[in-house]
Amino acid sequence: MKNVTVRFGTLTALDDLSLEIHQGEAFGFIGPNGAGKSTSMKILAGLLRPDTGSATLDSLDVVRDSREVRQRVGYMPDFLGVYDDLTVDEYLQFFASAFKIGRAKRATLIGEILELTDLTAKRHAMVASLSRGMQQRLGIARVLIHDPKVLLLDEPASGLDPRARIEMRSLLVELRRMGKTIMVSSHILSELHEMCSSIGIIEQGKLLFAGKLEDAFARAGSAERIHLRIEADADTALRAIEGDERVHSAKFINEELVLELTPGAHGHHFVFDRLHSAGVRIVSFTPREEKLEDVFLRLTMGAVQ
Repeated sequence: MKNVTVRFGTLTALDDLSLEIHQGEAFGFIGPNGAGKSTSMKILAGLLRPDTGSATLDSLDVVRDSREVRQRVGYMPDFLGVYDDLTVDEYLQFFASAFKIGRAKRATLIGEILELTDLTAKRHAMVASLSRGMQQRLGIARVLIHDPKVLLLDEPASGLDPRARIEMRSLLVELRRMGKTIMVSSHILSELHEMCSSIGIIEQGKLLFAGKLEDAFARAGSAERIHLRIEADADTALRAIEGDERVHSAKFINEELVLELTPGAHGHHFVFDRLHSAGVRIVSFTPREEKLEDVFLRLTMGAVQ
């Protein structure tokens, strides 16, 4: 997407947004409700025309080449509608027919997709009888029916219980391993941290950041924290590390010595050396990395349309 702007009346949904996702990436799209995530995905899926700017998918213009784009993209909206009066098999047969997949190929294809999404046992069950998690997996099965190169998944884990979220995450990791390019939005940032290679942060239609996860942490000034339990008085421990430029801050919290390393500082063995030289005995040591939630809070302005 390049310099894309979308307006709905007086509301600017996307404001001069430029974004690039590389082939084979799992890209997590993060932002509050109304930030522009769904609008961006609809444009890439060829379902919405930008007012200004352009968007391409697999080198195809999403407006001019919309028919070809829809053959290469699988789009799952945030609110997935299903046909309740069909069986799972009939539901997938319908979409296979819509993509002009021949009858001879359908049975094998649908069987493979059901196995991938762990729905084989539900092949002849009514869609209405499926749990929320199974319906979400059926939505993934539907977008895979024509073997798209790019998957646009808008809140696929929305409303799922913890087990269903774990299963959904495992499925997306497997799809990435298969070579699919995935753009996924979610409010469950810990899961995006585990399965995405890069992220984009959007707020009020403006892209605040796009890039590798490690670059997001660096830009947010994130740093490793170390929690230590020691046998020594606090003043001795603090004097031992005082003045080391690799330590941004040091304080005692709940009887633990908590060190925040300077952003960009690598390794923590120097902490052991300095404390040991001062005669401080280390009882326990726990490194703790910041979470994606922390990065999001630091990089956003907290404004919601």
